[in-house]
Amino acid sequence: MASSSSRNDSPARAGRSGRPRPGSPPEDESFLSNSITSRQLEAFGRKVQATAGHLIGPLGEAGVNQHYQNALGDLHRELRRPMVQRSVFSSLSQATPRELIRSKLSAPEISQRALAYLPDELLSQIPESSNTYSLFQGFQAIVPEEEKGSKRRHGQHNSRGQRLLGEAEEDTDGPPALASLKNDKRSLSHRLEMMNVRKNMCVSEIREIDNKIANLNTMRKIVLDRLAGLEHEEAELEHELHEVDNKLDDMKEELEDAAALAQKSPSVKAEADTADTPEFMSESIYEKLPPAPSPRSKRRHKMHRRISMPVLHEHMDPGSKIRELQAHNDAITAMDFDAPFGTMVSAALDDTVRVWDLHAGRCMGLLEGHLSSVRCLQVEDNIVATGSMDASIRLWDLSRAEYAPQDNRINKDGQEEEDDGLGFEDPEAAPPAPPPTSMKDCPMFSLEAHVAEVTALHFKGDTLVSGSADKTLRQWDLVKGRCVQTLDVLWAAAQASSTMNSSNGQWRQTGRLPDATADFVGAVQCFDAALACGTADGMVRLWDLRSGQVHRSLVGHTGPVSALQFDDVHLVTGSLDRSIRIWDLRTGSIYDAFAFDNPITSMMFDARRIVAAAGEDVVKVYDKTDGRHWDCGPGAAADDEGGVFSTVERVRIKDGYLVEGRKDGMIGIWSC
Repeated sequence: MASSSSRNDSPARAGRSGRPRPGSPPEDESFLSNSITSRQLEAFGRKVQATAGHLIGPLGEAGVNQHYQNALGDLHRELRRPMVQRSVFSSLSQATPRELIRSKLSAPEISQRALAYLPDELLSQIPESSNTYSLFQGFQAIVPEEEKGSKRRHGQHNSRGQRLLGEAEEDTDGPPALASLKNDKRSLSHRLEMMNVRKNMCVSEIREIDNKIANLNTMRKIVLDRLAGLEHEEAELEHELHEVDNKLDDMKEELEDAAALAQKSPSVKAEADTADTPEFMSESIYEKLPPAPSPRSKRRHKMHRRISMPVLHEHMDPGSKIRELQAHNDAITAMDFDAPFGTMVSAALDDTVRVWDLHAGRCMGLLEGHLSSVRCLQVEDNIVATGSMDASIRLWDLSRAEYAPQDNRINKDGQEEEDDGLGFEDPEAAPPAPPPTSMKDCPMFSLEAHVAEVTALHFKGDTLVSGSADKTLRQWDLVKGRCVQTLDVLWAAAQASSTMNSSNGQWRQTGRLPDATADFVGAVQCFDAALACGTADGMVRLWDLRSGQVHRSLVGHTGPVSALQFDDVHLVTGSLDRSIRIWDLRTGSIYDAFAFDNPITSMMFDARRIVAAAGEDVVKVYDKTDGRHWDCGPGAAADDEGGVFSTVERVRIKDGYLVEGRKDGMIGIWSC
């Protein structure tokens, strides 16, 4: 029995093992071909038969254990034979482990076991479903109502729809109107249930989107920190490059001095040898003479200028504070900067003009020379023009400044991590004392022709135009350093009035009388031969500098014009009448206008936003791309920081980098 079962088992196993590998003999033939004879197979079968018979025999028989041990010993001796082991190993080497597994288990059985088995650790970590509705209800809810209605109508006429037929039979017991109402009730209840399912699905999608947004914000913050670190390393590398350039210049000058000295030494020695005449001065007198100054002693290391343009502020959230500086002791009257994280110049009623390194947040030095407070200024590359209450205009070259910026790390918010005593966060602290000799070589020349304080100026290229309380505009040639044209604003207004009266008897003056408390010339801007000027009578006049005549007058403001700026198409003006107006330069008409609660004291725009100081502790921002109005500055962040802030007096913006100056002398820098 046992031998027959064992013989019958081998073909079955061979059948389950699958097809033989191509190019190889069948397993039974390969097994027999490896010197396993029929006599050995018979002996092996007798051992297996005897072992099975003793194992399944009665337990009470004597000698069972002895026969079992003898049978196992014979099996072990048989398996130790080298020929048997080689035959077994050769048969195993002809099949891969995957084929051996598949020979024992079928593919569906393997798939079922792989899918059905899960460890207890994974089963314990499965989150509980928070959905109120099942998956089938979700599928049912997304089916359009028209398709559902067609299926329902089709099911009513289908003979296999037993439930619908049963319901129809129940509805026939009552009147038709009652059955119709019941059907409507069931339909509406089903629709209401599907609506709830759809609502739940929408809520789940919103939660999933919120989680994705939170993950993306976390990733954005990480990348923003990386960008801040890269910009800091970039600034350090630029500073090191500037230092290496200075060392190279020093070494070149030393080599040039050494070469010049080597060329002069033979002639000097020859003159010393032939100096026997009494006219030649003695050696003792020659040694007492001071040495001639070398060209290298006159050279100084110039201020480092940023080469690359920082972009950190462009990727910060709008309204984020970058830095605050206690710049002055009194109200800010004027300020301007050349580029984001570049150089800023600020002036205040404390009669000081300070130059700032916006990247490090430190004062670089003071521009000294005016006899009174500076009311207006402009920074263009390395040149600074300042107009003062002493009726003078001074020009400065910041490239001549001596300033070595110290290392100061900027964190992810754009603020310095270490305070060195030059950028004060305490409003009660006094302004820092910069190096006294850092700006002594910066003055270029002074322009003096006005007889009253200079209230507005603007220069482009070699032309500078200034406006003064003496009611005149002056055009200056910066190459020659002198006034080339004087424009009388009152005379131009009288000429326009007489011309309009002579041409049209119905015309009347729409401009208001000048406000005595406001600056007569509130703002000017020039470009080539075009000049725009806003005055205290509310008029905006467009001048032609070639003829010295008013080309066009823009009437609309009812108060003094305090700020203006124009581009290729539009001119934007701010006035003390609490409004900002956008004019179309092509037609001279008003394109748009905005009203505020307080007078506009300062205004500027860049490619995207218009910012204005409107007598509050915030900066009023208008986004030209999406038409949105919002607030930026210390007052807008008061909910997070708390405290009372001073009124914003001056604003400047370039490429989304906003700088605002307040009445208490503080200057805030924001991303906008």
